Amino acid sequence: GFLNAELAGCGRLHISRGRIIDTQQLARTKHPGAKHSLDALCSRYGIDRSHRVLHGALLDAQLLAQVYVELTGGRQIGLDMLVPAAAVQTVAVAIAGVARSRSVAPQIVPAEEIARHRAFVATLSDPIWARDEHWEAA
Repeated sequence: GFLNAELAGCGRLHISRGRIIDTQQLARTKHPGAKHSLDALCSRYGIDRSHRVLHGALLDAQLLAQVYVELTGGRQIGLDMLVPAAAVQTVAVAIAGVARSRSVAPQIVPAEEIARHRAFVATLSDPIWARDEHWEAA
């Protein structure tokens, strides 16, 4: 409501409720019974807030952005392997078709693909998956 009032005062369109993400509700769902203040969430996720001497909207927004990333799975989102039911059904049908015709052997990544991956990772400033010594070239 506050943001929409400010936007209206500037002659801008309001933000619809469907586009709003309530990080406090995410925190309550993920950590029931725990403290859900910005300071408490920063402590929980190890986010440095030492430079936060006074309350400031910009700094709080930056901290909240880091908290949001952690609330939604951290730097590497999706390791819980959850996928929409429709996707599971599609994959299951595809796998069933393959299973009837032949067994599926593990695939080995071609050397060219590994080289392209290493070159791409070298361009990233802070890659999560920089070490790939477990890959085997074809």
